[in-house]
Parts: sequence; structure tokens; C-alpha cells
Amino acid sequence: MIDFEKLNTYRENNRLELKMAAGGLPNSIWETYSALANTDGGVILLGVEEKPGKTLNVIKLENPEKLISDFWNTINNPKKVNLNLLNDNRVNIIEVEGKRIITIEVPRAERTDKPIFIGENPFMGTFRRNGEGDYHCREEEINAMYRDKSVKTQDMLVLENMDNSVFNYDSVKAYRNRLMLTRPDHVWEELSHDEFLYKLGAIGVGEDKKRHPTAAGLLMFGNDYEIVHEYGNYFLDYQEQFDVDTRWTDRVNSSTGEWSGNVCDFYFKVMNRLSQTLKVPFKLVGDTRIDDTPVHKAVREAFVNCLVNADYYGRCGLVIKRKLNEITFENPGGFRVSIDLAISGGVSDPRNSVLMKMFNFLNIGERAGSGIPNIFNVWDKENLGVPQYEEILDGSRTKLTLPIEYASDKTKTSDNRAIKTSDKGKLILNIMENGVKYKTNDIADAIDLSPARTRVYLKEMAEAGTLKSDGANKSKVYYLPGKGN
Repeated sequence: MIDFEKLNTYRENNRLELKMAAGGLPNSIWETYSALANTDGGVILLGVEEKPGKTLNVIKLENPEKLISDFWNTINNPKKVNLNLLNDNRVNIIEVEGKRIITIEVPRAERTDKPIFIGENPFMGTFRRNGEGDYHCREEEINAMYRDKSVKTQDMLVLENMDNSVFNYDSVKAYRNRLMLTRPDHVWEELSHDEFLYKLGAIGVGEDKKRHPTAAGLLMFGNDYEIVHEYGNYFLDYQEQFDVDTRWTDRVNSSTGEWSGNVCDFYFKVMNRLSQTLKVPFKLVGDTRIDDTPVHKAVREAFVNCLVNADYYGRCGLVIKRKLNEITFENPGGFRVSIDLAISGGVSDPRNSVLMKMFNFLNIGERAGSGIPNIFNVWDKENLGVPQYEEILDGSRTKLTLPIEYASDKTKTSDNRAIKTSDKGKLILNIMENGVKYKTNDIADAIDLSPARTRVYLKEMAEAGTLKSDGANKSKVYYLPGKGN
């Protein structure tokens, strides 16, 4: 809400539009109404202008009551605006600096109401907000809004032009093996693969009364060359960028032809790599090392959110980047609810609900709307910085940035030797804590490498001064140089 006693401290932005309206209701108000409703909502002020020096000036409206009457007459005319989202409480006359102005509060439209457009042609009259201005939506953005209107989610679509030959049954077997470990003696355990896929929602019945793959089944278990027949821009990409002088130090993408390229296999391939890059404090429960930290769980949640909320019909693919001090998850498709509501929790509205169910069966991902709040809570407790969600409207994309900078990292060696170390060396540094001495086998277990190969890396790092060591042979231990060691 605007504090009108401090009106001059405000500036036009993504959620505030100023219009003089000295000569009557401006025609551009409808573009702004459409833009705010299709973005995050906002406020339109009539009777206020922003001067060249970015100061605000309140002007006198001669007859605000007539302006409001004209406003209601137009917004309720379906030939001018397709849908009125406002009620009387959202349009008011208030007094500022002894002059009367009009405030119009435009809510963010529900996805089932979008697009909000002016005129009778959505492809000519749909707008969104970007910065201080309204821009005309491209056809692909409008089509994305229509896809999101449906009560059924995108991945429920039965693909009648395909049969079960699109499935990569090695992927199906791997998924079922994980399900057996997660849910032993599940009632579906003895089903054939095709019956199992039908129960899971990967196969559905089309209008021809025959069984065909669903969009969820194709995405989760199909082969890349089959998936792109339905999703022309389908592309999954993971990049590790630990070296500032190298474009990437490791990469996994769906189009190499060396593996299935589907969502299921992509998740497990990439999650394994991401897990190895995250710090694992040396912790034992009994004789078992605990490698699954709250940060690992939050990263899994972020990853699954990215996959199940992607608009796979969108223009660009899904990209995950692991850099030295951050992880970014970027997917086609905007938020289906406001970002603030998603962060506050309690609302679950995935774009691909069947994909979400498939991950949930493996106890991966939250369906109760608590996943995103949990990510923020973990990052706060671990003092890792503040996660950042943003909608990139020009490309209809969503991006989550997770900063990864542990407090202990700031007390490590002050030079740049860690950046120059090999990739495995970076993984080793990531798991090591100041003041803790590690045996070779401890490190080998943590980075999933043989003790012999790990010993080579540790020796090289000790010789370079990145690590220090004590002892000899099997009793040798390694630790970070610095205070307290």
C-alpha cells in the first residue's frame, strides 16, 4: 500500500503507474490495466505526474467522479476489456496536498483468468509490465497463458500420435528400482512395465479408447529424439563453471545421444554431480557417515521445482549452472502464482502435476507448498545468503539463484589457489572444515573416488600449499592451513 504522506518518495516501477488524466481518462490506462493484471498487479494513480527530475507532482482533477464513472463503464464493456477484476473497494478518490486524485488497485490475475486483454483479439491487446512500462506480449507468451488456464496440467495430455515405443525402458527399470528401495513391497511391484506406467500416469487413454503415452510419461521416460517431436524446443542443460577462464568444466545435456535425455535420467545424473559439489561436514551416526544435509535436501527441492514447473513448450530450454559460489536453476515458464505467495508457502500449483507425483513417489519434492519456504529457511539457518527468485518476462522464464558461500570459506586461504585447483580439488576443499583433520579414506568416501586416486589429489594439493598434512603412510591426515589448525 502507498503511504500518501510520503508520495514524493515513490517512483514509477513495475507495480506503480502514474497518469495525469487532466484531459479525461487516458486511453493508455487500459494497456496498463492489462499489463499489471498479467504480471504482478499494482497501482495506477490518476492525477499524478513524474517530472523530468523524477519528482512527483500532484495536479488537480476537475471531475474525478466522472472519470470513475467513465472507468467503470469501459472496464465492464467486454468489447473494450475482456474481464473486469476490480470491485468498488479497489477504485477510490483520496486527497493529497489539498487535491483529489484517483487510486486504482489492480490485482494479479489468476492463471485461469489470463490473459487479460483489451479489445476483442488477445493477440493484439495483451500486455505485461516490465520496469516502468507496458509492452505488447508476443504470440508465444499469450499461448503460454492459455496453456496455463486449463484445470488439467500440461503433462496430463494424452499423446494419441505416439505409442509405447517412445519409452526408454532402461529408464523405467531404474525408476522402479528406486521405488522398490523407497517403498518396499509396494502394490505395483509385480505389475508389468506398461501396467505400472498406466498406474503412474505415464500412459493414458485417448479419445480413440486406446492407451498412449501421456506428456508426463514422454518427458519422464522417453528418449530425447522422441520428446522433441512433441516439444520442439526441449533441451535440458547442466553446466559446471568452476574455472572463470573456462566456459564449463563439466556438462550434461539432453541432446548428445549418449543417454536417454529424459527428465528422470537428467535429474539423477545431475543431482549426483551437484551433491558432490556441496559441503558435507564429517558426521557419524553410529558407524554410518551422514552425507545428506539440509542443504542437499533444499537443492533437491529446488531442482525438482525447476523440472515440474517448466513449460516444455516454451521457447528456450532448462538450464542449471553450478558456479564456484552459486547454483542457478532457470526454466521456461513464469510463476503460476505470485512469487511472494510461493515464498510464503501453503500453495502448490505445479505446471506439471503428474511429473510432481512421479518424483513424490520417490520421496523427492514437496507437494504441500512447503518446498520453496524450506529452501529459504535452510539458506537462512546455514548463513549462505538470500536465495533470489525472478521472472524474466522477456523470455517468459523463471530463475532461482542459490548463493553458496559458507562462513568457513571466508577463513580459508586468502589467495586464489582453490580456483586454480582441479575440479576434484574443489570438491575436496568444499567438504573440509577448518580445524578438522581428515584421513584419505574419509575424503575418498565423501567425493566418491577410490582412495588411491584421492591420495594423488591430496598429495598434489599438499605440495601446492593448498592443504597441510601430518603423519605418514596410513596415519597421514590432511587439513586446511590457517588459524586453529
